[in-house]
Amino acid sequence: MLTANLPSTKRFSLTEYHRLVGLGAFDGQRVELIDGELIEMPPIGDAHAMAISLGLAALQQAFGSGYLVRPQLPITLVPASEPEPDLLVVRGTPRDFPKHPRDALLIVEVSDSTLHYDQTRKMSLYAKGGIPEYWIINIPDGQLEVHRDPVADRARPFGRRYSTVLTFKPGQSIAPLALPRKKIAVADLLP
Repeated sequence: MLTANLPSTKRFSLTEYHRLVGLGAFDGQRVELIDGELIEMPPIGDAHAMAISLGLAALQQAFGSGYLVRPQLPITLVPASEPEPDLLVVRGTPRDFPKHPRDALLIVEVSDSTLHYDQTRKMSLYAKGGIPEYWIINIPDGQLEVHRDPVADRARPFGRRYSTVLTFKPGQSIAPLALPRKKIAVADLLP
């Protein structure tokens, strides 16, 4: 009996991915390694770019000295995943990170065309990676979604989700878990 040779997906390890990045294989492309798969991200539009700039300014002002806000730079999470969130906050200075960080106090994704992906697969990945707080700047709905308290959930892509999900509109403010006394106006994050 003959067995069919079916096509399969090539999964990459972090080492293979880094080797390809070092060779310039993805120059000029927006790609992320998620669970061993190369994910091509869509181009950044005007509203998305403005929200990244606004978020960067607001988070730098709120967190201040002793914290680093990294825009669109990788974080190494669970095996074979290295997403590049729009913003992430870590303790320290740039020199504290000769390699990509493995955790963060806060990750922020700006979502327009990727909203469903950010609310499902990325959310579960960040929860599995132990990120205590994940924000989505939801451009289509003009709001901020705040995800906290990672818990197990077998129904999710990475077996984790956040048990607390809050929604904030312009006119409201939010305090990051890491700095509960620092308020950030939601309107300062939205384009």
